Amino acid sequence: MVIIELSQKEIVESLVLLEKDWEIDPLLHDFMLGKCADVSDYPVKVKNVIFHIPYLAKEKKFILWKCYWPDCHNCCNRQGRLPLTSDDIITIGKGLKYQKASDFLKNETIIATWQEHGPSGQVTMTSINLKRKDDETTVDDGTHISCRFLDDKGFCSLHPTRPGVCYLYPFSTWLVNENGTARVHATFQFTGDCPGFYLAETIDPMKEVLKEYSGLVYDYNMKSNRTARENFGHVTFG
Repeated sequence: MVIIELSQKEIVESLVLLEKDWEIDPLLHDFMLGKCADVSDYPVKVKNVIFHIPYLAKEKKFILWKCYWPDCHNCCNRQGRLPLTSDDIITIGKGLKYQKASDFLKNETIIATWQEHGPSGQVTMTSINLKRKDDETTVDDGTHISCRFLDDKGFCSLHPTRPGVCYLYPFSTWLVNENGTARVHATFQFTGDCPGFYLAETIDPMKEVLKEYSGLVYDYNMKSNRTARENFGHVTFG
């Protein structure tokens, strides 16, 4: 499960920084600050994932997204945390030349616990996180930090074995039990950091992106579910 929830103050601060370099549609600016009252949820099922796309009824517009990399790498420059799946621990550890997973966990990761409000109520998340800076502590958890694996040209030195959560951006995801079947859901993270959101009259411009992300989102949720069963992290619903 990956759900991002920020305070309005944090979003305002992010938007102020974002608008120094990017022109943001005033309507999208207001939407991210919760100032639009005509927003509805438009679910779109793509393969095994249901995407929830915001629809502005008054303007008759959908909020869609595209990535501006390498011109933008804000998602790596202002990273909140990097939870790892058990697969991440193996692949990233090998990529960093660790012979033992225990040494990788000791030197390169940190255990984090935080509260979020999810679709099923209050959620306590505990996970093993990749350190975004060499001297990261629990005090830094959830704060914006530029990832240490990002170079000055916007490239990730871990790629393609970077954490699975990095591939999900800008989506948040969760699982819902539907008559005994696990259904994966996803929606956008509106953190105020990404310039890639735009308005469109149909979802057609984003169909190929949704197809690509349906596989990424589904696979990540299955890996996260297995990670919890393997005691590398857990989710508690309060």
